[in-house]
Amino acid sequence: MDFFKKNKGMVITLAVIAVIALWSISAYNGMVGMDEGVQGKWADVETQYQRRSDLIPNLVNTVKGYAAHEKETLAAVVQARSEATSVKIDPTNMTAEQMAQYQQAQNGVSSALGKLLVVVEKYPDLKANQNFLELQAQLEGTENRITVARRNFNEAAKEYNTAIRKFPKNILAGMFGFEKKAYFEAEQGAEKAPQVEF
Repeated sequence: MDFFKKNKGMVITLAVIAVIALWSISAYNGMVGMDEGVQGKWADVETQYQRRSDLIPNLVNTVKGYAAHEKETLAAVVQARSEATSVKIDPTNMTAEQMAQYQQAQNGVSSALGKLLVVVEKYPDLKANQNFLELQAQLEGTENRITVARRNFNEAAKEYNTAIRKFPKNILAGMFGFEKKAYFEAEQGAEKAPQVEF
């Protein structure tokens, strides 16, 4: 008891240091967990885009059998797929510029697929082909999954970005190199509904 009376200031200082250390450890671990969550959601996005990319050769081959003279459109789809799969992002070091480049490459695939589906309208036999219908349904489902994965990624990135910018975690985030994550953003012109005809 005498020890605490004589060293009251030192005991209080040590208690404050211990509380700050425990808070720092908890905050750091929380930021690591959120960062891993963002990376996991990014992996989900890439998985869905890969799923779409994997469907494209089957779709192109099915269309090719019916619309062989539409080589230019088919080549554009294959080229867009190739460009999109060549763009890679390291989720631990993601920048807005990299995200824009990735998004642009994926938008190229969407545009090429849209043109391909317009071409399909000229071929009633193809539109009735069971294989094509299944591929088209899978593609539509994949586009929906991409939308969900992108939204989930943006939500995880928002939660992470908010956490690392709030005081006092922003101090720890700066000390340990936690940086803001980029978001998926809407394409220019996305505010206008596209005209789709089947």
